Amino acid sequence: MLTAVAAVVFGLALLVWSADRFVEGAAATARHFGMPPLLIGMVIVGFGTSAPEMVVSAISALQGNPGIALGNAYGSNITNIALILGITALISPITVHSQVLRKELPLLTGVTIFAALQLIDGQISRRDAVVLLAVFALLMGWTIYQGMQKKDDPLASDVEQELAAQTVPLRSALLRLIGGLVLLVIASRVLVWGAVDIARSFGVSDMIIGLTIVAIGTSLPELASSVLATRKGEHDIALGNVLGSNLFNTLAVVGIAGSIHPMAVGPEVLSRDVVVMGVLTLSLFVLGYGMRSRAGRINRIEGALLLAAYIGYTAYLVRSVFAA
Repeated sequence: MLTAVAAVVFGLALLVWSADRFVEGAAATARHFGMPPLLIGMVIVGFGTSAPEMVVSAISALQGNPGIALGNAYGSNITNIALILGITALISPITVHSQVLRKELPLLTGVTIFAALQLIDGQISRRDAVVLLAVFALLMGWTIYQGMQKKDDPLASDVEQELAAQTVPLRSALLRLIGGLVLLVIASRVLVWGAVDIARSFGVSDMIIGLTIVAIGTSLPELASSVLATRKGEHDIALGNVLGSNLFNTLAVVGIAGSIHPMAVGPEVLSRDVVVMGVLTLSLFVLGYGMRSRAGRINRIEGALLLAAYIGYTAYLVRSVFAA
């Protein structure tokens, strides 16, 4: 048991560290090969913050533990909104621009509903997984196209300046890229083994472990980047990071895991976890709505409410385990 706990702690620490190295190496390598800075920021860095969820879910599916894969994806979405945005808002209120309410949030809401419809028959088949991946590819392609049209976007300029300041030699960039990816896989295998062992020791399902321990651990990169961005006044990056990660988890992470290992989905996932995920997503409309032509804000009180919602959800999961 102690070995399993140590494996989870070590796996999480190595996962976060290796994900950071992977993102740095991927961005530097892409820049050496002439990839536009905006695309690096949108695609590579965006993928990088969700790399832990992707690799952990893929390893879980390969090892025959699809519950951890699905719980990791949906649990990370709940963690991103309730825990990460809650903590971030407590540190510094988050400004929510009207574009987020008109575009990004409706898109994420629609994707959440679409994903829920895939679960009605109680399973995620390979066909469902392929559909999820296809929708993700279309959305990613459209986002890249839209981003490339906005040459005067101030955010793009910030990304270009930041990347221009990075002068990592190609050899070092490749070492970080490959080394980070290898360590990501190793860390994920260690984490999944420890999580499964703990689940069996306590007699709980892989799904519960995925929704709690694994979800928190794989969301640490989002927490670090969101807090850092907010402290620098980059509220768009902090909020966009969470929304983009949730979109990635719902479509790509579940799609990858389902294509590797089709999974049965218990009715509690649809009635409990997907409902909580959907309600939290919709709550951002209310929290971020501005009054009298002013930009909306997720203030410290609302951040505390999000954090309380996460604590309540987690307590309910724990209670359900011991009540069973």
